[in-house]
Amino acid sequence: MGVSAVEDEDDPFEEQREKAENPMRRLFLQYGAEKKVAFVVGVFSSIVARALDLLPPILLGVAVDAIFEAQGAGDREYSLFLVPDAWIPATEQGQLYFTVGIIAFAFFGGAAFHYSRNWGWNAFSQHIQHQIRTDTYDKMQRLNMDFFADKQTGEMMSILSNDVNRLERFLNDGMNSAFRLGVMVVGIAIILLAVNWQLAMITLVIVPLIGVFTYYFIKTIQPKYADVRSSVGKVNSRLENNLGGIQVIKTSNTETFESDRVEDVSQGYFDANWDAISTRIKFFPGLRMLAGVGFVLTFFIGGLMVIGDGVGPFTSDLQAGEFVTFILLSQRFIWPMAQFGQIINMYQRAYASSARIFGLMDEPSRIVEDPDADELVVSDGEVVYDDVSFGYDDTETIVEDVSFEVDGGDTLALVGPTGAGKSTVLKLLLRMYDVDEGSITIDGKDLRDVTIPSLRRQVGYVSQDTFMFYGTVEENISYGTFNSDRESVVEAAKAAEAHEFITNLPEGYDTEVGERGVKLSGGQRQRISIARAILKDPEILILDEATSDVDTETEMLIQRSVDRLTADRTTFSIAHRLSTIKDADKIIVLEDGRIVERGSHDDLIAEDGLYAHLWGVQAGEIDELPDEFIERAQQRDANRIEAGE
Repeated sequence: MGVSAVEDEDDPFEEQREKAENPMRRLFLQYGAEKKVAFVVGVFSSIVARALDLLPPILLGVAVDAIFEAQGAGDREYSLFLVPDAWIPATEQGQLYFTVGIIAFAFFGGAAFHYSRNWGWNAFSQHIQHQIRTDTYDKMQRLNMDFFADKQTGEMMSILSNDVNRLERFLNDGMNSAFRLGVMVVGIAIILLAVNWQLAMITLVIVPLIGVFTYYFIKTIQPKYADVRSSVGKVNSRLENNLGGIQVIKTSNTETFESDRVEDVSQGYFDANWDAISTRIKFFPGLRMLAGVGFVLTFFIGGLMVIGDGVGPFTSDLQAGEFVTFILLSQRFIWPMAQFGQIINMYQRAYASSARIFGLMDEPSRIVEDPDADELVVSDGEVVYDDVSFGYDDTETIVEDVSFEVDGGDTLALVGPTGAGKSTVLKLLLRMYDVDEGSITIDGKDLRDVTIPSLRRQVGYVSQDTFMFYGTVEENISYGTFNSDRESVVEAAKAAEAHEFITNLPEGYDTEVGERGVKLSGGQRQRISIARAILKDPEILILDEATSDVDTETEMLIQRSVDRLTADRTTFSIAHRLSTIKDADKIIVLEDGRIVERGSHDDLIAEDGLYAHLWGVQAGEIDELPDEFIERAQQRDANRIEAGE
């Protein structure tokens, strides 16, 4: 069965989903095989439990005819299908006890098999849910950074949460119901046909009508549900956006404006949801009417057949007990037919979810590790970029023909306007991306010939976008160096000029930093991030505007520690505050992804080029800047706006 067209609308993973082949088959073969025992228990118990559920109505009909109605008649024998006559008591009282015993067994045995059924399906579905979620996350976190650039966090969370949970609901509720209803429908149909095929045709004639009615209901409700999902997404996006920008809302005095916007999207959700509800609440009364027609026809014609008159071609003799069995079972037959529509709906959604999940799992990575790659061991720390070019896609080159060499223990600074490619150049050193052309080597070893984990163990990275994990200060400093003791953590914090403010926190190093470090200032987060890199003690260090969020005084303190830290290791530093890198061993200046200048601070000032002009901007000498520099700055700014940066 395919996927409903409405599932394609606004699907950020449509490209991945379309690549997935036979996702539901793969789901069972790849993940279900590990829990086949639970699956077999679920299927077997579903069949047996429902078979036992059908026994009481049958026995009640037999008892009515053979025990109660037979008193004084003597021409109706007590008999049960598959039960030897030798097992059946000869007296009516014995037959009653026998019937009560089988009915009691059916109820108690049914309860036991209902338990094992639920255990089997839940064990099967929960295992698959757990394995798929962990495997999908593991795959997702190993994808290239450019993949994440095209996806919003909420969209990726929907894969790990909504889609995985939707699979679990189908595997548990959907398949459980499918087997249960399948046994009920087939079993009851066979029993009714065996008891009286003429009356059974009256009962079963309503089935195709219910099928058609359910089909049109699903066809009508699906696009309405799509509208509901879309409106929910708009509500969540608006709320998430507003809560994230609550400070701007307050300082701009726009609470009323934002309340109106939330009211608008909430009204959209209300309208879409009420439209779906209005359709849904019409379905079940309509279904009840169809079921009522079937029941009335069965009761009317069956009643005439019991009396003995019959109607038209329906003239066969029908006993009162058989009639009771018909009435009881026909009610159990009609409603399961209607529930198949919900199962089909659940299957369609599970199919779409599994396609997105496996499409994501099959997403190719631009970074492919050589299976024969060696562990990187850094001795000198010499880094060489040789004619390196890179672009995030085939349409634009971000870094072009970049070549430079850094001796072990030296410091190289990269400067240039925003968007010049500085951060990208250093992310290539971490193999966040692979170069398109050229090569990068460490101590003569090409990065593509070493394992990625060993490379990243040797390189410490402090980003301008500091990120704190939910947890304590100590846990954030020791992240990635998990076996560090408290003493080592404290020494790293002291080196990063963070120890003093940490000890002033309510719980010191055990203070919870809050989500994304919300309880700390930007400067405090940056110092903890630097402490994390110091504790790692890497051979090569990357500082990507590591002091951008601190004041001048704190920057001085951090810079003093950084100078000590970088004294004996290869260091790359990006900084818009040129004063922090003027003592670097070498400075390269990037513009539009190319190196346009290189040398020491004094040499570059003497050249009176781009670096000297950037220095002049920070020195406040704006009036002395040439018109050409200002025009190029304006053009770069316009290009960034056009590119949506």
